[in-house]
Amino acid sequence: MEDQERLVAVGDVELCHDVIGDDRDPVMLLIMGLGFQLVHWPDEFCRQLAAAGYRVVRFDNRDSGRSTHVPGTRYTLDDLADDAVGLLDALGAGSAHVVGASMGGMIAQSMAIRCPERVRSLASIMSTTGRRGVGRTSPRVLRHLVARRPRTEEEAIERRVRVFADVGSTGFAQDLDEIRRVTREAFRRDPDGRDGRRRQHRAVRGAGDRTAALGRVRVPTVVVHGSADPMCHPSGGRATADAVPGARFELIDGMGHDLPPGAWPRIVSAITANAARA
Repeated sequence: MEDQERLVAVGDVELCHDVIGDDRDPVMLLIMGLGFQLVHWPDEFCRQLAAAGYRVVRFDNRDSGRSTHVPGTRYTLDDLADDAVGLLDALGAGSAHVVGASMGGMIAQSMAIRCPERVRSLASIMSTTGRRGVGRTSPRVLRHLVARRPRTEEEAIERRVRVFADVGSTGFAQDLDEIRRVTREAFRRDPDGRDGRRRQHRAVRGAGDRTAALGRVRVPTVVVHGSADPMCHPSGGRATADAVPGARFELIDGMGHDLPPGAWPRIVSAITANAARA
């Protein structure tokens, strides 16, 4: 079944989340990246995970979507990881299979480091360890980070299309209609999210190198990365897999910094096979 979006109190913030799947199945927690929202986990992608036997929970990080925005405050990746653990508490879930994309992968890594008893398996997608020199962003996409904020829904949509023309997959077809649809939904959920993205970005920049700490992670781990990712170079994924004992590395040829439908079979298979190892 699919739940409506709900707000739950987690410490000083409220987190917006929804659930796809059977309440009796083990929880699979999906954590999205910087400035992105729960709606950026495609519905059908989530249904495929749920069909494999998981209760899929996706949520807005603080400072994104319908979760609490916290102007004037500073926080860390560890704080974002604590938010995710607090969401599990609110849902009555002792542990979960944790899947994170981009910044969400960093948060998922922090959860596995800080609260290993809460993480049944770890999937880190298009992310990195925080070590300097790996997972670098291509200069050609940096211009998008300093572009002026879109003032209208249509400006937001066209800007997102331009961004994904640079950061999206080269080896898989892009669904431009879906990019436009989800961007419209995201804009309506959070029309003025730029300041929140800046605070999230500050948390990422302030995070240290997790390489040594990842060496203590003992949960089943898979690292998924695209060979054509200009936002986070594949070296970031390789470094993550090298850091976690026994981690599996899944390099998808032609995938960029997105979740193209053509890559879903491999991504879903990698996540569910890794979860089965737990």
